[in-house]
Amino acid sequence: MIMPRGQEQLLLPVSGWFLWGSLLTALVLNMLPVGPVAWLPDWVALFLAFWAMHQPQKVGLGVAMIFGLLVDVQQATLLGQHALVYCCLVLAVLLLRRRLVWYSLVSQATQLLPLFALAHVFLMLMQLLGDATFPGYTLILAPLLEAVVWPIISILLLAPQRRTPERDVTRPL
Repeated sequence: MIMPRGQEQLLLPVSGWFLWGSLLTALVLNMLPVGPVAWLPDWVALFLAFWAMHQPQKVGLGVAMIFGLLVDVQQATLLGQHALVYCCLVLAVLLLRRRLVWYSLVSQATQLLPLFALAHVFLMLMQLLGDATFPGYTLILAPLLEAVVWPIISILLLAPQRRTPERDVTRPL
């Protein structure tokens, strides 16, 4: 991973268990029975964007397709709807990742806000074309909430990589 400006320590490699566990946690968060509210953030899209930015060799278009199909099955939507949107989102993040990692977390959130908004617009358009039900204007809040949650999610998901490999008080680095 490229070392962003101002970061004082090298990050440890991410554990595969942690990466896949966090993606499964995002899938479970999307499955919470809160009813059909359009303003909730899409946790899977958020976590896929994060891991595509920080671990592009492990999370790419294939993973986005698989998790998109899982979300489609879970939400009983048109099969491939979320898969297409997640693949477009991950592709955009992969294309912008070299630039994004140099920004602060707040700047990353503002740069990712249009991508999250486009993802929700694409989902809304596919929903309108499929069954002609408008989800409501509260859909505007979902990408805003995703941008607000981005710094918190980034801090939480990078925390295990920031620890020292061995706990030793005499270690200079």
